[in-house]
Amino acid sequence: MNKIVSKEHFSEKVVKMVVEAPLIARSRKAGHFVIVRVGEKGERMPLTIAEADPKEGTISLVIQEVGLSSTKLCQLEPGDEITDVVGPLGQATHIENFGTVVCAGGGVGVAPMLPIVQALKAAGNRVITVLAGRSKELIILEREMRASSDEVIIMTDDGSYGRKGLVTEGVESVIKREKVDKCFAIGPAIMMKYVCLLTKKYDVPTEVSLNTIMVDGTGMCGACRISVGGKTKFVCVDGPEFDGHQVDFDEMLKRMGAFKEIERKEMDKLDDQSTSPNAASESRNALWREELRKAMKPKERTAIPRAKMNELNPEYRSHTRLEEVNQGLTQEQALNEAKRCLDCANPSCMSGCPVGINIPCFIKNIERGEFLEAARILKETSALPAVCGRVCPQEKQCESKCIHLKMNHDAVAIGYLERFAADFERESGQLSVPVVEKKNGIKIAVVGSGPAGLSFAGDMAKYGYDVTVFEALHEIGGVLKYGIPEFRLPNKIVDVEIDNLSKLGVTFVKDCIVGKTISVEDLKADGFKGVFVASGAGLPNFMNIPGENCINIMSSNEYLTRVNLMDAANPESDTPVAFGKRVAVIGGGNTAMDSVRTAKRLGAEKAMIIYRRSEEEMPARIEEVKHAKEEGVEFLTLHNPIEYIPDEQGKVKQVVLQKMELGEPDASGRRKPVAIPGATETLDIDLAIVSVGVSPNPIVPHSIPGLVLGKKGTITVNDDMESSIPMIFAGGDIVRGGATVILAMGDGRRAAAAMHKQLSMAE
Repeated sequence: MNKIVSKEHFSEKVVKMVVEAPLIARSRKAGHFVIVRVGEKGERMPLTIAEADPKEGTISLVIQEVGLSSTKLCQLEPGDEITDVVGPLGQATHIENFGTVVCAGGGVGVAPMLPIVQALKAAGNRVITVLAGRSKELIILEREMRASSDEVIIMTDDGSYGRKGLVTEGVESVIKREKVDKCFAIGPAIMMKYVCLLTKKYDVPTEVSLNTIMVDGTGMCGACRISVGGKTKFVCVDGPEFDGHQVDFDEMLKRMGAFKEIERKEMDKLDDQSTSPNAASESRNALWREELRKAMKPKERTAIPRAKMNELNPEYRSHTRLEEVNQGLTQEQALNEAKRCLDCANPSCMSGCPVGINIPCFIKNIERGEFLEAARILKETSALPAVCGRVCPQEKQCESKCIHLKMNHDAVAIGYLERFAADFERESGQLSVPVVEKKNGIKIAVVGSGPAGLSFAGDMAKYGYDVTVFEALHEIGGVLKYGIPEFRLPNKIVDVEIDNLSKLGVTFVKDCIVGKTISVEDLKADGFKGVFVASGAGLPNFMNIPGENCINIMSSNEYLTRVNLMDAANPESDTPVAFGKRVAVIGGGNTAMDSVRTAKRLGAEKAMIIYRRSEEEMPARIEEVKHAKEEGVEFLTLHNPIEYIPDEQGKVKQVVLQKMELGEPDASGRRKPVAIPGATETLDIDLAIVSVGVSPNPIVPHSIPGLVLGKKGTITVNDDMESSIPMIFAGGDIVRGGATVILAMGDGRRAAAAMHKQLSMAE
């Protein structure tokens, strides 16, 4: 929460707020912005920082009532608290002594222009500022601008103040009378477009600061993407400032209107309302386990058929977004499934578990009816057993090593049993807390609260360290919250796991972006002796094909973040989302399945998976593909998009598909898809969701000088997960570039053990 210190009305619908944000005030530079959220159901809204006072620990924001979220923010008063203020974000303005600079600010765009004008003047430039507004009442910050400008020209549409005319007329009058070396323009998109058309005619380099639709503001979703020089750029991480002569403003203007109708309806509603990790405690040689093994012969155990997961009816579940599809095993099913485990002397299943769970021990505890003890065993090595029991690909991990497979039987349902034990403990209310070593007073920082970060935090807390997890978003959980739908992983399950970590002594700090709000150097200065970077691979990939920036084409990150994290499908949420009737999801992984199944639940009449290989090559879990088919999802394999076609409003209406065939295996071991010459197909769609992988988020790694990165921007680490800089470790997708929850957790455990060893030797 960030307290509002003061509020000043510039006009009826434009206010300036001074807000407490000490970390942001200390780090902010000209050009930076913040993400603001009002209320637990509020939309994440980008606002550029107008001023900052590091001594007072405050920042100034200028807000114009335009849509629902900005209106709610403007209704707050001094003393009220803003739910979330995250930043500083974006790239700082490049400042140097250009010579003579014209700074054109329109409307509330004058506010973010102020720190740029101040910085340009301090760098020795001759600064001529052009302020524009519809009328005198809408000219803001004139006094402050005059204090840092050599000349101020005021333009009003109605001539009520200064000169009558548009901002372009003021800019052109300067260019005609003297040489201008650089121009900066900030304001409405249409204003910036015409300023750029003007300055391009006179060959004056021009920078614009763009304020587009955003969800997270850290490069995770791709909602803010624009075309600059024919290439897709993300405003939140690549900008917000760009070469204005390269920006495709027409495309940007269309994208900014994507949720205009939804916003209007929500505004109507508002108007109506306002009139230490330990070894497993139980040995295989314990008497009770010996007696269990003697109770049944191995042949009797292998003859028991594998338990089938209880599931919601496909027709029913395809219309309910928040009910979990898999309902779990009953006690009777769990007891019977546990009997199938042979309690091997050398359990190969454990070699397939990245976090080293004592699988036979927890399963045998289920067999003897000690469900709470089974949960305790799980929690000794896994920070998230209820999560892993739901979303980990056990068929490729522990279950793939089960000895039953060598006997041509189905593997023991380890994942089902893990979920059963964790759920039983939660529902009983008798939650166990692992043994924690005596506190040693050493501070450890974790960057990111996804699976890798949470796993690392749990182990380090058990070792006795003071662990603080810094999360960029307003919810703890990372991809577990924003990426995985509740019909697969309910938020309440994640929240319980996080609460368990809090009981271990882990501290969580939300709305704090390491690399922006604070730096790694700040953490070291604050006494943190080790840092674990688990910031994920939240930068969505796109295919860079014609028409990909049409309205209603979004990344799976954006789509799922809107629906999962921001609850956009809930009528009470301020965040909009597109409800498509003919939805194409591009990709064949678990995220693609999550996206297409979500679209089905949001009312899609035709929901399609479009995948360039065959179904056999799909990386998605077999269970997820099965569930999608049962729910009516169509699979169009051996097809690949090559173009999107928009309607006259810029909304996608068709996708052109290239038909493919399989060639020789590529580096992944899967057969490479090859285009069939001349074979294309065009489909009518009204929503496309691109799910073709992710890249590492650059904010954290690029903020650490000297950090060695891989070719794709991943952090390079050794076998102990330590980076090129001592005591900075990393794991999860920021190292792997995209992997499973359980592999990320394994990285966290390995890093914790290695960091603990180093710190212990140093004492």
